[in-house]
Amino acid sequence: MLKIKKKLAILGSTGSIGKQALSIIKTKPDLFSVFLLSCNSNYMLILEQANQFSPKHVVVNTMEGYRFLKKELPGSIRVSFGLDSLCDLLKDGDINLVLSAIMGSAGLMPTVAAILGKKNIAIANKESLVVAGELIMGLAKKHNVSILPVDSEHSAIFQCLVGEKHDKINRLILTASGGPFLKKPKHKFKDITVKEALKHPNWSMGNKITIDSATLMNKGFELIEAFWLFGLSEKKIDIIIHPESIIHSLVEFVDGSVKAQLGVPDMTIPILYALGFPSRINYPFKPLNLVDCNRLNFSKPDKKKFPHLQLAYNCLEKGRGATCVLNAANEVAVDAFLKQNISFLNMFNLIEMSLEKSIFVNNPKLEDYLYLDSETRKITSELISKL
Repeated sequence: MLKIKKKLAILGSTGSIGKQALSIIKTKPDLFSVFLLSCNSNYMLILEQANQFSPKHVVVNTMEGYRFLKKELPGSIRVSFGLDSLCDLLKDGDINLVLSAIMGSAGLMPTVAAILGKKNIAIANKESLVVAGELIMGLAKKHNVSILPVDSEHSAIFQCLVGEKHDKINRLILTASGGPFLKKPKHKFKDITVKEALKHPNWSMGNKITIDSATLMNKGFELIEAFWLFGLSEKKIDIIIHPESIIHSLVEFVDGSVKAQLGVPDMTIPILYALGFPSRINYPFKPLNLVDCNRLNFSKPDKKKFPHLQLAYNCLEKGRGATCVLNAANEVAVDAFLKQNISFLNMFNLIEMSLEKSIFVNNPKLEDYLYLDSETRKITSELISKL
């Protein structure tokens, strides 16, 4: 059991991960309390959450939401507006753990602020590491901050490595469901609709990450995340297709032994592990029945059919902020697809053209990452307007 009750800051509390985390916290009031909640614009939901969990602070990113919450929430809950306020509040000494679950590159600055505030981070915002992994992990080491993975694949690797020595790792193996189009012929990709792309076979997630799973870009991002979290060359990180999503990832050691973490496809499990670490917490869960699984399948990913995955490898090898450009272009492209302004196949073309037009930076600093992110969004948006 936990030695102390943890006071949590939940960044992105109205998103999928944030809501699932609060469901856990609700059942464990002796172990967790909520100190801060933040959201982008869903002020009606965060109003409900604030009334239920009584945090000291609520931060919203729209002026409309700020004014509404100031009027509706009791005076005991301080309402703040915008990114700067959120970053300042993350320095508060009462916070024990920050769950970084803001979607996209918008999570970068709060993640940096939490590290500078010397707060341990349960990171569900993989884009922070995709955009600026070297910066994030360097700051975490400097300030003695633990980065605890929440993604099911990285949580699986993290669990497999507990008690192991880093120099005994031979390779990491990330599993991928393959998404909704694993068996769909490539020549039919041009007709894929938004509705079809949002039907993930195993996981219930937000729209953006579901589209990334359909293109396998999400797995490319997880490759980059694993590179920074575990400090292994991309040549020692493999990806395999595992449609059942029962084995969440594996670690192969130098003696030929392989450890795997298995479980039903439910994000509650890795969220709970990150919130409770280093303890495991009793929690009602759906047990894994291997007999019912009957058979587990594995295959190599088809990088020609899903070229987003190869782009991630290329950008990781290139360095100089290339993964930051990759993320920004992808965010703009996915948004355009969700709005039905471009086709499914256009997403890859836009990202590739954006990478070709971008200028990269040697040894990028924080301001360089922010500049690359901003400029790439302009470039990709201009490309969309010309389609």
